[in-house]
Amino acid sequence: MAPPFSSIFVFSLLFIGAFVQAYEQAGQSAEFTYEGSHGPENWGSLSPSYATCSNGKSQSPINIVKDNAVIGKHLQTLVRGYHVANATLINNGFNIGMHFGENSGGVAVIDGKNYSLQQLHWHSPSEHRLDGEQFAAELHLLHRADDGSLAVVGILLQIGEADPLLADIHDKLVELANESCGSNEEAHIAVGGLDIKHLRKKTRKYFRYIGSLTTPPCTENVIWSVLGKVRTISQQQIESLKAPLNPVYKNNARPVQPLNGRKIEIYDELSEH
Repeated sequence: MAPPFSSIFVFSLLFIGAFVQAYEQAGQSAEFTYEGSHGPENWGSLSPSYATCSNGKSQSPINIVKDNAVIGKHLQTLVRGYHVANATLINNGFNIGMHFGENSGGVAVIDGKNYSLQQLHWHSPSEHRLDGEQFAAELHLLHRADDGSLAVVGILLQIGEADPLLADIHDKLVELANESCGSNEEAHIAVGGLDIKHLRKKTRKYFRYIGSLTTPPCTENVIWSVLGKVRTISQQQIESLKAPLNPVYKNNARPVQPLNGRKIEIYDELSEH
């Protein structure tokens, strides 16, 4: 029997308003970590609602082997119209993220469909790998369409020049670390109007596959677009992202998951489709 419309509506509101539970964790309280008895290999047994973390066949992240990727002839340029957005910096407990106001941070057009940017967050080290290489960090931009479907844009980050977005919120990150010190409660710092146009740089290459959320409940059928161009982040910025987190979350990358026969496609503007 299908759930009543009102239940679906309430769930949608919870998802958007409670991004602090990371991804789709609204209403679920089972603690998970990145090491020990509550680490990734045991997520599926921590709660019945986390079962997909263990038995799902389309899990993320993955190792992207470039030579095995096939040209996605149907794929189109990622069109991302991000703008100045009302933002709140949040310590989710297991990662640092940014939640945007009711009007979201803009829209990404993926396969001809509009997805609103709901939130973004960082993992360090990176979760996805390219030809087995793990990078210093990874930024995830989570989008949701009107029908509830999810799409995530992943940006890999290597040590180098400072990341402009993190540079803009440096003082807020320090404030977040001070507020989070010694507390297990989620901490929120109002950022106000934040220009995130840096994130909409033209993308000439990306990898596409169908995967999942990378934290419990590990929901599947998520459209992933991992950018082919690796961007940079400074070592100091890495430390700023780790500072507010408890020790078991400072290295918050889920191990790569098996492909189970999934196809990885590549869009390359410079190649012939």
